[in-house]
Amino acid sequence: MGLTQLASDLCSNSKYTRWIAALLNLGDGLLCALIIWKVPYTEIDWTTYMQQIKLYHAGERDYTRIEGSTGPLVYPAAHVYSYSLLYHVTDEGRDIGLGQIIFAFLYLITLTVVMACYRRARAPPYLFPLLVLSKRLHSVYMLRMFNDGLAALAMWGTVWLFMNRRWAPAVAVWSLGLGVKMTLILLAPAVMVVLALGLNIGSCIQLAVLALGIQVMLATPFLQTNPSGYFERAFEFGRQFMYKWTVNWRFVPEEIFLSPRFWWGLIALHLLVLVVFAITSYPKPSGTDLPSFVGRFLTGRHRGVALHPSFIMAVLLSSLAIGLLFARSMHYQFFAYLSWATPFLLWQAGYHPILIYGLWLLQEWAWNVYPSTNLSSVVVVLSLCAQVFGVLNNRNRAFPSSSSIPKAKEHVQ
Repeated sequence: MGLTQLASDLCSNSKYTRWIAALLNLGDGLLCALIIWKVPYTEIDWTTYMQQIKLYHAGERDYTRIEGSTGPLVYPAAHVYSYSLLYHVTDEGRDIGLGQIIFAFLYLITLTVVMACYRRARAPPYLFPLLVLSKRLHSVYMLRMFNDGLAALAMWGTVWLFMNRRWAPAVAVWSLGLGVKMTLILLAPAVMVVLALGLNIGSCIQLAVLALGIQVMLATPFLQTNPSGYFERAFEFGRQFMYKWTVNWRFVPEEIFLSPRFWWGLIALHLLVLVVFAITSYPKPSGTDLPSFVGRFLTGRHRGVALHPSFIMAVLLSSLAIGLLFARSMHYQFFAYLSWATPFLLWQAGYHPILIYGLWLLQEWAWNVYPSTNLSSVVVVLSLCAQVFGVLNNRNRAFPSSSSIPKAKEHVQ
């Protein structure tokens, strides 16, 4: 085998990803240590998180009265419990270095799960370096310690469990992640699609009750005090984001950005694109069209079909990308969800490897421009368009209609 052929094989043959992933993970671990050692920590929300947790430990259970120096508590209950643990471990938030080390391990654990998902989907080796090269992603974890790191771990854990057809654990992990940050609601359409295709209506109802039950259980201490205040703060769907911090729609004039019409227009486009995917792509494993599948599912005649791991990953990540594309405002920490999804989506879109690297570099550049500019925000939106509509255009590859693995008897357990 010549050197050229060997290099081509190393870049394209998924059998090499086991050791490539291990080497990249090891190298990234050293990079994380170097970042913590050499790059100054940047205070944004950590102190506010700790101030809010201090009020929680003082006995406050009314969400509307839990605030910090940069604003009120606007995340669900699992965020409170997660940072309560960090509060104790880091000496009430004073030990910043230990907090950074914890988030470095969180980053590396999530990266390991991401790489496992890529390997399960038989992604080519040339995608893997893109998983460890993001400057912004390292910043979100080690230099900011945002709660998005916790939510992103839950998101990728959900992807991995669904790919292995562990339905109940996947739903539980997704619901726990949703309890950390509401961003994971963007996966809800995909979760419904995967469950509806893989199971029957009775099992889906059981899992919906499980997801809801976890949310109620997490929120119980706050629901007993001020239930409306909890839902208004933790799941504030109409929250108005500040124009100056937006990453994606900065090129839109501020008066339009803040207008209700713009918000409702984005919601309408979000729903429209989801419907297009639902009609053209998502029902393919069922072997029928959407109306026929819905009819069979609701009447109990659908018993579940085998789903290819790549199909499951494509459905979940495309749902995420669609939601981010039409989000009214994204802040820099949202890159925790997008960064690791982008290489897979660009690959599923069928782009040439050189184009994949070029689009990845453009997106990485745009997310590292601070503050965002008209040009950087245009690049952010267009890069998401390239992922969403590229996958849609290449749907026959991105959403395979049958599984290469045998159908196994499924249980909700």
